[in-house]
Amino acid sequence: MSPLSYRIFGRALLTAALLASVSAGAAMAQSYDKDASIRIGSLYEPQNLDNTAGAGQGINEAFNGNVYEALFQLTDAGAVEPVLSADYSVSDDGLTYTFTLRDGVTFHSGDPLTAADVKYSIERVTADDSKSSRKKSLSTITNIEAPADKTVVITLSSRSISLPYNLSYVWIVNDAATDITATEDGTGPYKLEEWRRGSALALARFDGYWGDAPTNGDVLYQYFTDATALNNALLTNAVDVITSVQSPDSLAQFTDNPAFTVTAGNSTTKELLAYNDRVAPFDNVKVRKALARGVDKAKLLNSIWGDYGTLIGSFVPPTDPWYEDLTGVDAYDVEGAKALLAEAGYPDGFEFTLDTPDYDPHPIVSQFLQGEYAKIGVKMNINIITANEWYTKIYQSHDFQATLQEHVNHRDIVFYGNPDFYWGYNNPEVVKLIADSEAADSTDAQTDLLRKANEIIAEDAASNWLYLYPQIVVSASNVSGYPINGLNSQFFAYDIEKAQ
Repeated sequence: MSPLSYRIFGRALLTAALLASVSAGAAMAQSYDKDASIRIGSLYEPQNLDNTAGAGQGINEAFNGNVYEALFQLTDAGAVEPVLSADYSVSDDGLTYTFTLRDGVTFHSGDPLTAADVKYSIERVTADDSKSSRKKSLSTITNIEAPADKTVVITLSSRSISLPYNLSYVWIVNDAATDITATEDGTGPYKLEEWRRGSALALARFDGYWGDAPTNGDVLYQYFTDATALNNALLTNAVDVITSVQSPDSLAQFTDNPAFTVTAGNSTTKELLAYNDRVAPFDNVKVRKALARGVDKAKLLNSIWGDYGTLIGSFVPPTDPWYEDLTGVDAYDVEGAKALLAEAGYPDGFEFTLDTPDYDPHPIVSQFLQGEYAKIGVKMNINIITANEWYTKIYQSHDFQATLQEHVNHRDIVFYGNPDFYWGYNNPEVVKLIADSEAADSTDAQTDLLRKANEIIAEDAASNWLYLYPQIVVSASNVSGYPINGLNSQFFAYDIEKAQ
């Protein structure tokens, strides 16, 4: 039996015995097994293993902080902390950053970390063929030098107050690595053991890790195609923890059972109806505002999540510094929606096709929207596609009218400042405000500019922001130490403990 198969099946009896005999309180009082296998259930399998090659959110969940590290890390609490950067300084004009790398860091291959690796890794993200969603955020970088093994100098064309934050998205890869879409060579506390596509991804503890050793022996991410199967895996002890519960209907079976722990955190995952703002009729702001007013979002959220989740009036969640409550902009108003359509030249409505990913909750959300839009005379056809099709058809080729998607990233209002992004929103005032915010000389100035940009984006109804997901993690009661907020879909595994 392969190592991966062993981790899937080999500890089921032990885990079942633990869950049958240990309550949550007792489990926390016991010592943990430092060699335990942690089995994590998820709906988000990576498309590949390279986060600059359109790997999807699953690669962030499994690899960020676990297999790959960056100069900085966004913690589960939302702070930016140094990791591979031991120290850094900024020139008086804000255009030159000098980073000193941490000593004693090696890649999983055994090669030492050098400044050349950092230079190579940043240039991978900013390269012409990079598919990283953060590519534009690093576009002010004009030069990267490695004058010494532990020194990296980055020169900018203009101030970038968010540079340390943006660098948290740049995984440091060995410059000797070539194609890492199916392999890896990171510096993290785990190394890739095996990836069985369509099933699971196994990580083993890296004994040469520079920092504190993980509180477990290895990690297995197991992938499911629907939420019911994922929940059943936890109920039958096939997994130890679910990274994000996708249906509130399933929670009662966990909340009423002492064998499980349910934790609610702060989410950055936004469910939105994104229009292709380049094409008619979605290039008309009145049409977009009409579609926003035509959806009873409170009813939608309740139908999907019950009492969980949050209504949002823009792309900015409450955890971002520039958040403000804009739910009153284009609030639910069927007659107002009809009037706007008439003003836009569509008194009898129109017809369009919504491309929606095939995994929960998108198909259910699309059916709800279809019913809502029928009330204002708009016929919405539903075309269900796979995650791979979504990436090539929507994200790459921009071949769509409208689509559903969940955007997981933290502080991602910057996407509306990029006219080349898949939804094609292009307001020069917003582009300038977002650019100016990055060149701000203080966080207060940055916040003010981004708040103004957010207000304009909301008034433009650039997209239809439906709701903010809840972040609900469920685990066996003998398991603790996992992240509860899951910002950017990251799921740090190195602090997870399983009681003996």
